[in-house]
Amino acid sequence: MIHWAGRIEKELEKVLQHVTGTQQMRSIYNEKKSQFEIKRNNPKDLVERVARDISKLLNSKRKALECPLAAQVFWIHGDIKIYMKLTIVFLFVCFPTAPVILNELNWTQALERVFIENRREDSSLRWQVFGSATGVTRYYPATPWRAPNKIDLPQVSPLSVLLLRFCRSGSVSGLTLKLMKTSVVEMLDTLSDDDYVNVARFNEKADAVVPCFRTLVQANVRNKKIFKEAVMHMQAKGTTDYKSGFTFAFEQLLNESSAPRANCNKMIMMFTDGGEDRAQEIFEKYNWPNKTVRVFTFSVGQHNYDVTPLQWIACANKGYYFEIPSIGAIRINTQEYLDVLGRPMVLAGPKAKQVQWTNVYQDALGLGLVITGTMPVFNLTADTNQLILGVMGVDIAINEIKKKTPTYRLGANGYTFAIDPNGYVLLHPNLRPKPVTLDFLDAELEDSNKEEIRRQMIDGRSGQRKIKTLIKSVDEASHQYVRLNHDPKYLGLVLPTYSENHIKANLSDQILQVQCKYPRIPSILRMRCLHLNVDMTYILCWFLIICSYLGDNLLLHNLILDTGIIRQLVDKVWKNKDLNTYGFLAVFAATDGGITRVFPNKAAETWEEDPEPFNASYYRRSLDNKGYIFRAPYRTARDELLNPENDTIGILVSTAVEITIGGKAIKPAVVGVKLDLEAWTDKFKILASNHTDNRQGSNTCGPNRGCEMDCEANSDDLLCYLIDDGGFLIMSNQKDDWNKVGMFFSDVDPYLMYALYNNSFYNRKQSFDYQSVCERMPNSEAGAAPRGVFVPTIADFVNLAWWTSAAVTSVTCVSLCSGDAADEVDAEGIDSKERSCVMIQTQYYLSNLSSSYNILQDCGNCSSCLSLSLSLSLCRLIHAKRINNTNLLFVVAEKMPCNTCEIEKLEFPVKEENPCEEMAVARYRKGPSTCFDNNVAENTSDCGRGHSFRPSLYTLLLIQLLLLYPAVSPHILSLLH
Repeated sequence: MIHWAGRIEKELEKVLQHVTGTQQMRSIYNEKKSQFEIKRNNPKDLVERVARDISKLLNSKRKALECPLAAQVFWIHGDIKIYMKLTIVFLFVCFPTAPVILNELNWTQALERVFIENRREDSSLRWQVFGSATGVTRYYPATPWRAPNKIDLPQVSPLSVLLLRFCRSGSVSGLTLKLMKTSVVEMLDTLSDDDYVNVARFNEKADAVVPCFRTLVQANVRNKKIFKEAVMHMQAKGTTDYKSGFTFAFEQLLNESSAPRANCNKMIMMFTDGGEDRAQEIFEKYNWPNKTVRVFTFSVGQHNYDVTPLQWIACANKGYYFEIPSIGAIRINTQEYLDVLGRPMVLAGPKAKQVQWTNVYQDALGLGLVITGTMPVFNLTADTNQLILGVMGVDIAINEIKKKTPTYRLGANGYTFAIDPNGYVLLHPNLRPKPVTLDFLDAELEDSNKEEIRRQMIDGRSGQRKIKTLIKSVDEASHQYVRLNHDPKYLGLVLPTYSENHIKANLSDQILQVQCKYPRIPSILRMRCLHLNVDMTYILCWFLIICSYLGDNLLLHNLILDTGIIRQLVDKVWKNKDLNTYGFLAVFAATDGGITRVFPNKAAETWEEDPEPFNASYYRRSLDNKGYIFRAPYRTARDELLNPENDTIGILVSTAVEITIGGKAIKPAVVGVKLDLEAWTDKFKILASNHTDNRQGSNTCGPNRGCEMDCEANSDDLLCYLIDDGGFLIMSNQKDDWNKVGMFFSDVDPYLMYALYNNSFYNRKQSFDYQSVCERMPNSEAGAAPRGVFVPTIADFVNLAWWTSAAVTSVTCVSLCSGDAADEVDAEGIDSKERSCVMIQTQYYLSNLSSSYNILQDCGNCSSCLSLSLSLSLCRLIHAKRINNTNLLFVVAEKMPCNTCEIEKLEFPVKEENPCEEMAVARYRKGPSTCFDNNVAENTSDCGRGHSFRPSLYTLLLIQLLLLYPAVSPHILSLLH
């Protein structure tokens, strides 16, 4: 077996070097060394320059928010004509004719002049927006609206701790229970990553709705999703005891444990259908006289209970009392608590007018991933007025920030990243366009070194550290990090050791005859030449076109340098080779200057790899690893069922070209070939056999003969495989396995893969993907009837407030508030095509074992044996050895003595995470440095008042008959006929 492995190594090395021209390419670079120099990258200088450029960008947007705005209020009555030539106005309210809305439409028209002036000073400004507290949103420039699922609320209170109280007494049922659940879900959506929250349910005693959340937890996307699922599955039972609920809440908020919390505003929110207890002794014990915890109470549903105790609780604890009689009242009443929290901010004046930057999110108007800078607008017309009028905002596309990074100098695997004080990434190559915040440690493969880097960045400390990290291979990289000036964002730079130098071409003499019309254009275009069978003149003609996109002379010069190098490689090496005789479908090269060349030209027509080298998987993997990297087209067991026919399959083999000039090493290119699977499988079987290519002296051996079996003559009894470093099948001597090439090996031979893992040939690393999308699981409790349809009875009309609210919701909100209904239905669990989820990913990689090993796999618990002979061996011998200078493992094994064996099957596909299994320790973070939770001048007299009036019984009967008439009229007519 060791002899076979040696033959495979020698054949691969000889043929691949001869055809790809690796040595010749090194010689070409040495011949042209007068046309370029190798420059050293200074990570500290690079990251500081990028930090300055990004800070300058953020500061320019900040100026647009700091323009003075006269916030005078003009109360008007009557009709008003609205002209929207420059801005577009959206009404997220249910009463567009109310005087307060018309007033805001009037005075916010003055913002058009501000927006226009801002755009004149900074032409790169994208959307400018003002969102009012009453629901008016004005965008500039005007554009057709594509409504998102949710409208994000501004964080008017920089730090708020919210404990939601939920009543689960037996009196709560039906519509009231649905209203409570939906209200809690809506309330969770108003919280940001700076907030901490817990949700509790109580009857005779109180406990957390999520058992593994024993303390306040960060209100991030993942935790809120867990809360929502738990709330929607709650059941009502028992009787209500306010004392147990409030005791649980205060102990969570006021305890001195080491559990992280916001340490600013503290709030309790209680949702109930009513009660008589005021729980005064609890407030005297925990909250009075300082009243450091605000209490908000919500009376939910239609009932006859006295709401005076709920009003008293809110007013006695600097909170507010709300009523939620119907679905239409949920959105507005679960957001108005922000007005109360905003009072200290308004009274703080200029100190509170700080620009805050949001997390990354998908723009609803087509900008892609963006962040938004926001600043509150206060009503300062009177000393007693404590209202936040709204929020100003400007958007910055993430692509604008990416343009500030020197991508070429960092190389294909170098990158910049930025995080906020919560550790969430603003910029990272693994950030995908999903509506979810992503922690730096989740964007990477977490380890102790990265945890320390993240902590130092959040603390605002600059530094540099070289670490060995696991990506998809083991590699060394240098991490440099600094803080962006005056902004709570922190920038990091990752530079692999082989990217510590870069090539700087100097071709000024060769291109003087080419004049570029546009000397500096901010965007960067990389040349994608798949089949350049042309001379330099053709390239120079293209140069005129490229100049209109490129503004960096470094890139232009390197592009032309690489074109000449690739042309020489084609002329000197590739054109003289008959690829078919070597079993190759194509030969290719890619350079860091942006050239991808595939030969022959016909092969370029079916080239499926990314033509941009920095985006191509083979290119990045070849730089990260030594030797030849084999990669088969990825396949799954499902692909095998859908396409059992094995068409011509190409195995991609690539290696980095490393050169050293003047004592400086660099990897400026990658070369490789595309193997014909069928041709090389025949060669593989010959190399792993007991005879030479001329097939003389071949002996067929069997399991019971004295001679040694081989992979060609004994394919019925002997399994021979080449498996790559990720555990995927590359080649097999079994013809039935040809259409399984590219599959995870556990799907090919689960018992053999288990033996390799169990004997440390492979290690595995599990990680979480917080940006996954899964098929939505329908609510098992859902009935066949459509959701959202409610037929009221006479009991539902006891309070006429329900009738008026329901009527307004049904009529007015159909056109203006349809988003509410959609969100509430979604909260109930109605099917949709996709949902966000957290997936566990498992990656396998080869260990550091380099010698040959023999394994005896015991299958003593086999079932369904092929033979009932007592002499049948229930063990098999396995040999495994690394193929040097490649990412391959050569495995030879006897066939299983029986059909099945009770051995664990290793899983490669991702699976969904159980949120309460092994809850991680809270990660280090820093909240905002300022807190506005109290002001002695605050006026707390406005704390909410409920009101209702009752209709006569005759009115109720008449309305009930009108509602029932459409349902019974067909039966009445049929009886009459």
